[in-house]
Amino acid sequence: MSGSKRPHRGRYRRYFMPAFVLLMLLATPLHAFEIFGFKFFEQEAEEETIGTPQDYELEFQVAGNGEVENALKGTSILWRDRDKPASGPAGLVAMARGEYRRLLDTLYAEARYAGTITITIDGREAAELRPDAEFANPARVVVTIQPGPVFAFGQANIVNQAPPATAKDDVVTDPAAAGFTEGVVAPSTTILKAGRLAVEAWREQGHADAAIAGQRVVAEHTTDRIDAEITVSPGPKAFYGPVSVEGTERMDPAFVAWMAGLEPGKEYDPDDLEKARKRLSRLDVFRTVIVEGDSPIRAGGQLPMGITVQERLARTFGVGASYSTTEGFGPEAFWVHRNLFGHAERLRLDAEMTGLGETIDPQELTYHVGATFTRPGFLTRDTSFVASLAGDREVLDVYTRTGISGAIGLRHIFGDDLSGRIFLEASQGHFEDDAFGERDFTTLGLAGALTYDGRDSETNATEGLYLEGAVEPFYEFVQGNTALKLTAEGRAYAGLGAEDRVVLAGRLKVGSISGPSIADLPPDKLYLAGGGGSVRGYGYRTIGVETFGVTTGGRSLIEGSAELRVRATDKFGVVGFIDAAQVGAEPWPEVGDDLRVGAGAGIRYDTGFGPIRLDVGVPLDKRTGDPDFAVYVGIGQAF
Repeated sequence: MSGSKRPHRGRYRRYFMPAFVLLMLLATPLHAFEIFGFKFFEQEAEEETIGTPQDYELEFQVAGNGEVENALKGTSILWRDRDKPASGPAGLVAMARGEYRRLLDTLYAEARYAGTITITIDGREAAELRPDAEFANPARVVVTIQPGPVFAFGQANIVNQAPPATAKDDVVTDPAAAGFTEGVVAPSTTILKAGRLAVEAWREQGHADAAIAGQRVVAEHTTDRIDAEITVSPGPKAFYGPVSVEGTERMDPAFVAWMAGLEPGKEYDPDDLEKARKRLSRLDVFRTVIVEGDSPIRAGGQLPMGITVQERLARTFGVGASYSTTEGFGPEAFWVHRNLFGHAERLRLDAEMTGLGETIDPQELTYHVGATFTRPGFLTRDTSFVASLAGDREVLDVYTRTGISGAIGLRHIFGDDLSGRIFLEASQGHFEDDAFGERDFTTLGLAGALTYDGRDSETNATEGLYLEGAVEPFYEFVQGNTALKLTAEGRAYAGLGAEDRVVLAGRLKVGSISGPSIADLPPDKLYLAGGGGSVRGYGYRTIGVETFGVTTGGRSLIEGSAELRVRATDKFGVVGFIDAAQVGAEPWPEVGDDLRVGAGAGIRYDTGFGPIRLDVGVPLDKRTGDPDFAVYVGIGQAF
């Protein structure tokens, strides 16, 4: 064992904006404010009452089925605003008259085509009242509804229905399978959906101008039947024509057209238009992207395509700061150019420092400076070339590293849920730790990963799976060692109850490094655990292997988390969690006596773009030097 014990510099993850918001929450009433373009605690403006307020007492009577009553009340403005005054007598009359159409549409959506609706104000039918009518205050409003019987389809026909699709991607649900068939309950929504599906089936087979040419719906009240017939005009088959681009200022329009991937002569497919929109939006250069055909279809089936865009500002920058009793003051800044040469080439510069205040000695500060260049549309439309260079000094409890690293490689998007990356990485670092003293390591290797992301949200998932597998073979030149690092992680989410107000979330991560011993591997390649994205309650990267009586990284990792998330209101939620991890000296991960467990609770505030997170974690296997508890603040869920 060599070296001396260094002062504590646990490097916890920091977020300036959420910390600032948290102070606002604790110190001020919940007034609306805006940070970096995001609005917090903004409430809808109260409707202004025009003229003398007209109060009213509402009696809402629905015969029979309670589900129908709930649906009717859900669309009724009178019911929704029953505790508010109307804008004078004229406003009350206007509200009541508008109810007829809303309630009738709701009855049709419930397959009730023989219902009756009566709305009276002080005993007079609302439909016959003049706007200057006068009422008592409060007025007595009575809504009486007889829903009538449930109707079923007698006939349900599609004229000019598309033939069965031959390509898997062109398959559209048959209207009959969606309920548009004889003998089935006949809500109006099913008829509307059948029309959309019938048109979509033709468009998926290349008929861009397909449309509903006619619709006949007849209610037979003696038999409680609906006869419905939808006629579709498919129009000619379409093929992409020339692609025009409007709205570009700094972007090359020819590059935009190429990135869209709408090759002239290829058969029209609405899925292509959605792919083009997503691909162009991923460039992060445009505020809006519209991709559409220029109907009508020309001779020979040619359909010219138009792309309309609105560019964002090319340059942006941000600054922030953080403070903690363990790390002191930490300024940070970034600068981004989104479009260097007209092909959405991105250059990002980052700078960050931690530890000011506790010391001004540069040797005791953690800092990072880096630059990343990204060139989209490299080799293929869905491949990006990426190059990065960074210099770091990282001061942890476990080790101190001063070094430089660089990477060059490709990222590729295979589909909406699947992506991959492969990089050639090189690094050189000088390390100091209490187990092995001062050492230098120089590495060169590949880093590849495949990611499946089927979550419904990146920052606040309620359903879906996230899976990632990473492989990293590398060679270390100083010791002359070859190693292979494998890491796999899975996350799962399940929403329960109405509107997913309760969410169960779980995470499991395993890793293994085969090759040389711990002493012959760079410390930043070894596995460590602890902190806000790992085991809450423990310091950042303080869970490892005991070597010569001190903590070092290990060659294996098993780590997991479980959370119960409950949304208490539309904006606020609470979370209970338990995290655990074990770092091992051998390559194969296993659970043993060195398992470290943390547990705690937190609150969430939904901002619309991601929840603000405040977690308090407690170490359940507290060691000497571990905190009694730890607080974590961030944007987005912990995983």
